[in-house]
Amino acid sequence: MPDIEERRPIAVTMGDPAGVGPEVAARAWAARNEHGLPPFVAIGDIAAIEAVWDGPVARVGDMDEAVRAFATALPVWHLEDSGPLTPGSPTPAGATCALHALETGIGLTRTGASCALVTGPVSKHALHGIGYTHPGQTEFIAERCGVTATNAVMMLAGPSLRVVPLTVHIPLAEVPERLTIDLIVAKARMVARGLTRDFGIAEPRLAIAGLNPHAGENGQLGSEEIRIMIPAVAQLAEEGVIVEGPLAADALFAPGIRDRYDAILCGYHDQALAPFKALHFHDGVNLTLGLPIIRTSPDHGTAFNIAGTGQADPGPTIAAIATAVRMAAARERSSASAK
Repeated sequence: MPDIEERRPIAVTMGDPAGVGPEVAARAWAARNEHGLPPFVAIGDIAAIEAVWDGPVARVGDMDEAVRAFATALPVWHLEDSGPLTPGSPTPAGATCALHALETGIGLTRTGASCALVTGPVSKHALHGIGYTHPGQTEFIAERCGVTATNAVMMLAGPSLRVVPLTVHIPLAEVPERLTIDLIVAKARMVARGLTRDFGIAEPRLAIAGLNPHAGENGQLGSEEIRIMIPAVAQLAEEGVIVEGPLAADALFAPGIRDRYDAILCGYHDQALAPFKALHFHDGVNLTLGLPIIRTSPDHGTAFNIAGTGQADPGPTIAAIATAVRMAAARERSSASAK
């Protein structure tokens, strides 16, 4: 396995140029030595960096240039001028630049020029305004990688907890009908494989959180656990997946309990993200399992309200870059051992 210094650089898309993405990318570079970050290149409009940061910047056109420049300047792969730029005020041109940056980052990573992709925050509203039809970046990346959206699993990872929402951006009222045995089994399989391939965990231990209070109380507080979750867990166990559940969610995230598992699968978005963000608001990473490439992202949005004010915390971006390089190393080890 190559050392960090020898590994291909990481592609970091800036996201919407009017958001905090450019600033946190620049501040991550400024903290590169403190956090031992590998070479990375910021992709987007160079003016977005210059509008919020007065540090050294190097315009590059290939990844070798990025590696050479990284020690003394932030390498920036400038794609296009996104027009007049005011931090905090998104524009259609800025959304177009963000989309082009995402496409470029995917391309660089799929071809092997980059060892991993870290995606900056985008405005879904601004993207939809230019004709973008995907629910988020994950679905777009999966499509470009030839993977169906249902086979790309969103995981939130932090130092003490990894969670996977089985359903994501849907109304809470629709969750019970969307949860099926097949969905749980398919996602749990992918999580187990991903933990082995991208985290180097030989025998991942999974937990399934009950949907209802007290995990349904034997059917007294809801039937989803009996009808859906218990059969799914039984099927997974027959396949050799190490999994427990459904477990009462109110205690599952407590210290000493969550530590027993390498990942916790939750019924709906907030069941997973509320405890996760309480623990890892500043160092949590959003990542996608099931892709042929490594993809991570800081677990926050564009934060237009503080863009350009110097208040943006680069911690999540630093964590996303550090996680990406660890995942890339684990995948390299996995590939080497399979040969």
